[in-house]
Amino acid sequence: MDTRYLQTFREVAKWQSFTKAAEVLGYAQSSVTTQIQNIETEFGVTLFERWGRKIRLTHAGETLLLYTEQLLTLLDEAKGNLSEQAQLSGTLTIGTVESLAAFFLPPYLQIFQKEHPRIKLMLTPGVCQDLRRGVHDGSYDFAVVLDRLQDHPDLVTMNLGEEKLVVIAPSDHRLVHKDNVVASDFAGENWIFTEFGCSYRMMMETILRETGTQVASSLEFGSLEAIKQCVSYGLGIALLPMIAVKEEVSKGRLAILPFAHPEIRVYRQLIYHKKRWVTQAQKRLIDLLQTGSVMSLSQEKG
Repeated sequence: MDTRYLQTFREVAKWQSFTKAAEVLGYAQSSVTTQIQNIETEFGVTLFERWGRKIRLTHAGETLLLYTEQLLTLLDEAKGNLSEQAQLSGTLTIGTVESLAAFFLPPYLQIFQKEHPRIKLMLTPGVCQDLRRGVHDGSYDFAVVLDRLQDHPDLVTMNLGEEKLVVIAPSDHRLVHKDNVVASDFAGENWIFTEFGCSYRMMMETILRETGTQVASSLEFGSLEAIKQCVSYGLGIALLPMIAVKEEVSKGRLAILPFAHPEIRVYRQLIYHKKRWVTQAQKRLIDLLQTGSVMSLSQEKG
């Protein structure tokens, strides 16, 4: 039997009116009458009887109403539990850039994983333009990028804060003790760039080109660790997020050159499709990233 018939029966019993039940349910009155007749045929009983100008439940109707309430309550409970299980399990695919995957996301993902152990997290590396495209075509549930602020008509973009970019060099580099370094000071330098398509690499190349600064040579690596190692060995200088080089700088293995430019600014951004249904668990991850809620993690470690 269609459980909607039981819902209709419950409404008729509640209002003691076929007309009112039809109005509440959005059915034609004839549809309500047919459904009640189908139930009566199924069980071989009469559910309602006329009492003056009103209707009331028969003894059989009262008995069925008790069972109906139990059945519909169980169905609602099952739907709720199944929906909750669906939200608390499965795979969450996040596309991101290497620097954020290594130095920004881990504490947030650790909290999220502790709270939702049945959800499998899958991090996929990429460059920003590809990550945006992946969210748009459904390859990723979310993307966390490091780029200029920009809008897309089909995507939700949340600004998680600015990420400082620095030019790193060997600790004995000729420009380390300069008070202020400008783009033209990089003339003749060897550069070690991140992979093609990286947002801040393109920013730096644009500045060098617009200022007419000729570099001696350039290398390209997809690995931040490879870039840092090459810089520490004097093979060139590089532009990287501060979070990715803090440890090496604090230990004196790398130095930060006093260079800044208004066109070289990037922001951590969380991106997902506007049409995407966001579960409660996923909303929790969004909240963690938006508020920077890693305090509970530090407290646990303390």
